[in-house]
Amino acid sequence: MLTNVNSDRRKRVAGLARPAERAKSGLVLVEGPAACREAARSGLLVDLYLSADAARRLPEVPDSVEAAGGYLHECSPEYVAAISAAAQGAVGVARDPWFGEGAAGWLAGAGQISLVAVFEQIRDPGNAGTAIRAADAAGANAVVFTDGSVDPTAPKVIRSSVGSYFHLPVLRGGAAEELVGELRAAGLRVLAADAAGPTPLPEADLTVPTAWLFGNETAGLSQAAGAQADQVVAIPIYGQAESLNLAMAATVCLYASAQAHRGR
Repeated sequence: MLTNVNSDRRKRVAGLARPAERAKSGLVLVEGPAACREAARSGLLVDLYLSADAARRLPEVPDSVEAAGGYLHECSPEYVAAISAAAQGAVGVARDPWFGEGAAGWLAGAGQISLVAVFEQIRDPGNAGTAIRAADAAGANAVVFTDGSVDPTAPKVIRSSVGSYFHLPVLRGGAAEELVGELRAAGLRVLAADAAGPTPLPEADLTVPTAWLFGNETAGLSQAAGAQADQVVAIPIYGQAESLNLAMAATVCLYASAQAHRGR
């Protein structure tokens, strides 16, 4: 059992919370049992650090790790917490499946795709993770974070995605307005989500392959990006809410596209 919170191993693993360490190693820190389980199921978890209590409560997590060829390390609760205060008894190290993969290169070689979510300068890690999870649930082919966005490999993003980070490409792009041409070249119609858009969501044609552009949590979509879109679409607000949270709005739009693609 690992108990020495001052060990080099513990410090090295905890160091993956720093962007520079992730960029250098191609590894990410995975916090929490659910995200660790999904990383293991995807065959990407290298090491799992698990408290004895978490191992008893979550027997499927170590089983998934060992089945994927990863290494299981039983630890004291203090050791796991010293790696990450958000671990809930389980923290892992995983290979980043999208390490070094940019949006432009992926789009050029992806073949036939039908749904992509692009987030322009999304800043909140919790929002970002929830947006990735929503895109995964809606069957999107990829998620793209433009320049100025939160680092998608940040531990809180991966934790908030509940492991969806490991299910679909999560890529970095340049400026949103510059990405539009690459999206069109990939056969996608580009729709911008904006509360002031002239086209209500129920009236938009969502049956064709689509890339959605979503703006910053506070400032919304930039004028430059909105001007490049084929259509600007608004989600109707039927009650008295001022607006929808970014991740909620993305969920509504992506599911509308998913249902249209499936004829429902």
